[in-house]
Amino acid sequence: MTDEVAGINFERLLPWFREHVAPVERLEAQLVGHGRSNLTYRLSEGEESWVLRRPPLSHVQPTAHDMSREYRVISALAGSDVPVPRTHAVCDDAEVIGAPFYVMEYVDGLVPVDVDEVAKRYDEQQRRMMGEELIDTLAALHAIDPDAVGLGDFGKPAGYIERQIRRFSEQLARVKTRDLPELDEVSRRLQRAIPTGTEATIVHGDYRLDNAIMDDEAHLAAVLDWEMSTLGDPLADLGILRMYWRDRDADAGLSPAIGSSAGVITMPGFPSWQEAMARYEGKSGRDLGHLDFYVVLAHFKLAVILENMHARFKAGGTVGGGFELIGDQVLVLARGGLATADASSVPALRG
Repeated sequence: MTDEVAGINFERLLPWFREHVAPVERLEAQLVGHGRSNLTYRLSEGEESWVLRRPPLSHVQPTAHDMSREYRVISALAGSDVPVPRTHAVCDDAEVIGAPFYVMEYVDGLVPVDVDEVAKRYDEQQRRMMGEELIDTLAALHAIDPDAVGLGDFGKPAGYIERQIRRFSEQLARVKTRDLPELDEVSRRLQRAIPTGTEATIVHGDYRLDNAIMDDEAHLAAVLDWEMSTLGDPLADLGILRMYWRDRDADAGLSPAIGSSAGVITMPGFPSWQEAMARYEGKSGRDLGHLDFYVVLAHFKLAVILENMHARFKAGGTVGGGFELIGDQVLVLARGGLATADASSVPALRG
């Protein structure tokens, strides 16, 4: 047994863990990551470690934080060209620790969010490889046949973009604690600029450098945080990646520093966004002429997610630090989305 940790009931977890994962005597738990969405814990006994994922402690949105879905997609991708942790077991019984959860392999390596640590571990050539592998892995994900890995029914690709806009607009209406006219305007612009003739693939839903683990040789060891994965438009993933991919010479008004890897991606060695986009085009064969729409969509979705976290913070339902800054980040995202829309070559996005 060990001391209680917020979100973990060890008295009930241990019997379940011994039956479904490993015959441990006791477990130590440490919250890892920022804890701003699903909560991630490193469980350890001696030299062995596992990862437990569970939903936030409060204010969970309908259809969000589905542990079984996240577990399913990671399990399905095992052995594919997309590196993922090995899964162990999923528990849908909320009585065990207070919420559904799953346990997966602990992948040793570095989540590259600290500039000094990345500079110490990897040279410029390795940093370029990191950026290129991030792009290549996304193209590989989008090339997987969902039916071939048992995910043919993982989502409803028809109308994916319309549903995304509607779902996040409805979430915004439920969770916002203040007037957000700029974010409302982003929603209106998106609704009138929805692209037609889109295709469907497995999408990650939050694809970025922050959600990757790199090994000692700078290879991508695992892609993490699949909680928003579904079947949908692959360019939605690219729009999210673009939002986080800050070029060294970028206009801060169009590309504000978003995410904990914003400084890392500007380090010498990493490809520019133009190089990254060209690489994805070459690997996937997709036309990125309307990518601005997906970049604006990414700003909108993240702003709504952060407004939800802001509401949880105000209600006392968060674990970890930094939540007091999230309310301001919502405004940064709304303004960044509008700036991208105003400068877009897509007429329906412009004001």
